Amino acid sequence: MFIDKAAISIKAGKGGDGAVAFHREKYISTGGPDGGDGGNGGSVIVVADDNMTTLMDFRYKRKYVAENGMNGMGSRMKGREGKDIVIKVPRGTLIRDRETDGIIRDMSDMKPFVLAKGGRGGWGNQHFATPTRQIPRFAKPGTNGEGREIILELKLLADVGLVGFPNVGKSTLLSVVSKANPKIADYHFTTLFPNLGVVYVSEGVSFVMADIPGIIEGASEGAGLGHDFLRHIDRCRLLIHLVDVAGSEGRDPIEDFEAINKELREYSPEFAERPQIVVANKCDLLPEGSELLNEFRDYVTELGCEFFAISAVTHSGTQALMLAAAEKLRNLPPIKFFEADYVQPELVIDTSAAVTIEKIDDVWIVEGPWLERLVASVNFTDYESRMYFDRILREAGIFERMEAIGVKDGDVVSMYELEFEYQS
Repeated sequence: MFIDKAAISIKAGKGGDGAVAFHREKYISTGGPDGGDGGNGGSVIVVADDNMTTLMDFRYKRKYVAENGMNGMGSRMKGREGKDIVIKVPRGTLIRDRETDGIIRDMSDMKPFVLAKGGRGGWGNQHFATPTRQIPRFAKPGTNGEGREIILELKLLADVGLVGFPNVGKSTLLSVVSKANPKIADYHFTTLFPNLGVVYVSEGVSFVMADIPGIIEGASEGAGLGHDFLRHIDRCRLLIHLVDVAGSEGRDPIEDFEAINKELREYSPEFAERPQIVVANKCDLLPEGSELLNEFRDYVTELGCEFFAISAVTHSGTQALMLAAAEKLRNLPPIKFFEADYVQPELVIDTSAAVTIEKIDDVWIVEGPWLERLVASVNFTDYESRMYFDRILREAGIFERMEAIGVKDGDVVSMYELEFEYQS
């Protein structure tokens, strides 16, 4: 089954917590703190795989979770890092944010992409020893990994797209000029999913051609299969528009030609501007000097389109058509690459959520879910960012609460990865 769209959820692993431990060894009475750090959580990584042609793997498995990092241990032993989870997708898959539909990444190259980063492991108490704080009895917890809901959308990577009504010979032409083996039969909707084939024109000259099935009148509004597969034309640099010039099913070639162009135009205005080679197929069914063929040729050439008359069944004219397509592709831009347009939403700080403040040894530990996200989002080397951080804490009443329970100037305050001396 050909699946070209799937919704999945992903979650990176949480970082392991740092350990609180002290060195114990015979004859050494004051070994000091030696709690190890927690391991980082595993990330969710997406890679393109040329051996995949469909998103079928995502039909039943919809949730992908990376491994959490292990907690730190004594003797300064760092916890094991969580294993990354690698998700393979067909090359040409777009990764979209499910909520905004923004493009996060176009997987058209073979570079791995970190879709969700694992949480950082927390520091063990070995990091918090100072000349005045020799027995720190606290460590940092690991941070949560990123998570999100996404849409995977496959857009085939093909230079040339074959378009036209069902049963006009698209699959036959693809089988003749490439090594593809699409299903061929004398009835509508024989092809139920796009087929790809590599066309070798000459030494060092080749291109990928796709048979785009199911485009009929009303396809741009969801009729037939066209609405599902029109998206695969997005990357095609050139369209070869096949028309049954013999009218073997009682239809008029000119009306068919205009009907398909109308559907392409209504689905996307860009498609109306896409270069086309118009091909009159099934010429073997016409008599010599057919008026029907001449009339269609005159109509198409008046529109400024390049025209070819072929018979895919007898292979007549197919080689000349492929040579013309290869020549046209030489002067066209490369296959379309979709630039990321996803905008990370502004961090929503729910300051009404609980924040805990407690003193361990001589350090004030301030923690809370929204505070963890806030600390992770602030660049503390930038003055404006620090002022923003300060303003959020004041508006949330954190400083007021801290002073009310006894925090004084010069006291050490720890907020996740941040440690500072308090100044009112």
